[in-house]
Amino acid sequence: MKMEGKVALVVGGARGIGLAVAARIAAEGATVFITGRDRKQVEEGVAAIGPGGRGIVADASVREDIDQVMSEIGSQFTRLDALVLNAGLSEPASLAEVTEEHFDRHFSVNVRAQIFGLQKALGLLQEGAAVVLMGSVASSLGIPNYGTYAATKAALRSYARTWAAELAPRGIRINVVAPGPTDTEMMARVPDEVRRSIVAPILLGRMARPDEVAAATLFLLSDESSFITGVELCVDGGMGQI
Repeated sequence: MKMEGKVALVVGGARGIGLAVAARIAAEGATVFITGRDRKQVEEGVAAIGPGGRGIVADASVREDIDQVMSEIGSQFTRLDALVLNAGLSEPASLAEVTEEHFDRHFSVNVRAQIFGLQKALGLLQEGAAVVLMGSVASSLGIPNYGTYAATKAALRSYARTWAAELAPRGIRINVVAPGPTDTEMMARVPDEVRRSIVAPILLGRMARPDEVAAATLFLLSDESSFITGVELCVDGGMGQI
């Protein structure tokens, strides 16, 4: 029970990797709040997590929504021991195709929401708390048509280094989990030919399972990583490492 008695928040935890992370944290003994924009998905996520799960309908990119999330958690527990900033989006566009709206949408959800989400949580995060930003190995791979998405994840990696330095005096650790292609529901809808092309560069010959990303996230949130801060842990089957 690596998270027993702890209070955690997974922003963007109603489905996919975020839900797998929330479920694993709850299984390790934590009370876990998840957020999502869709009420039905949030309710289904809480049901999947079980007794340790609690849901709040909120848009990570709307500051007023995040204010409400922190207020609700604060009124019930007055603290946060673990925070996972997982909300994000990924839409392809080449340099020739990218628009201002595409750029703004990605940086609003993938970067701006993370900055102000963490800022809003500072009053609740306790000494010894741990924060995980959900990055991507795409940030350093130069994948065609995903330049804007990759740039947002590179920005998060840079912020993590700075925030780790700024929050170290408070005993708060900041780390990044960087998954490679992961077999979520979204990937299940990808045509077989595209799936094969995605898997081809992965040394282990398959996509990650959401629970494998969750296990890496749990490690960085738990006391087992108590002397680790400012790192990026790649969960990519070797895709970006060799």
